[in-house]
Amino acid sequence: MTYPNVQLARFIHRPNRFIAECRLQATGEMVTVHVKNTGRCKELFFPEVEVALSYQPSPKRKTDYDLISVKKGDAWFNIDSQVPNALASQAIADGTIILPGLKGEIVSVKREKRFAKSQFDILVEIDTGTQAFVEVKGMTLENHRIGAFPDAPTLRGLKHVTELIQAMEEGYQSYVLFVVQFEQVDAATIHTVMQPALAETILLGQKQGLSVIAYNCSVTPATIEIEHQVPFDVRKTFEDPNQER
Repeated sequence: MTYPNVQLARFIHRPNRFIAECRLQATGEMVTVHVKNTGRCKELFFPEVEVALSYQPSPKRKTDYDLISVKKGDAWFNIDSQVPNALASQAIADGTIILPGLKGEIVSVKREKRFAKSQFDILVEIDTGTQAFVEVKGMTLENHRIGAFPDAPTLRGLKHVTELIQAMEEGYQSYVLFVVQFEQVDAATIHTVMQPALAETILLGQKQGLSVIAYNCSVTPATIEIEHQVPFDVRKTFEDPNQER
């Protein structure tokens, strides 16, 4: 994915989870921007950190800019919470993302399909008649090259995993796919201290056949692209970089 009209800026502060104040590097102008991620992202948003903004003015918008990525050290982290689903559906369809144990060949990839009380991100239809649900989660939290999810408790995510297990009982194949929105990562895991119930439910699901996989991305200020699969281990220890903040 390539974003239009990208400009570099410096992050100043974030009055609430929807907007931030930034200073354009080219002109020094102060601008209010829409933050395309309602998560905490505390380990990314420091005063004067370099950020990338996409300029998309419209009479229907309250702000002219979207904040899409943040530079952490020498690497860019995409924080657009809407992009993982689009990347995942395309990458599953073209074979960049492989769903392990899939019982047949993919004939269609459909977005946002309802099951029970959830709306899963992707429904994969297979030539054998089997169907598979894929729930996609973006991952932006990182420390010591370990990526973790979530950065805040998520009852919605827990419900999705629970209903993916239920779907397996009704004959579907079920997958949780983490799209790691940065490149330099050695493994992905669950932030168990943040939400132990999610880790426990994923472990339970894996014992029943739930597949949990992760793919990282190459990221620049203006682009993001699926790169390759990285190991997922729910038992991996994760040290929260926000513990002191």
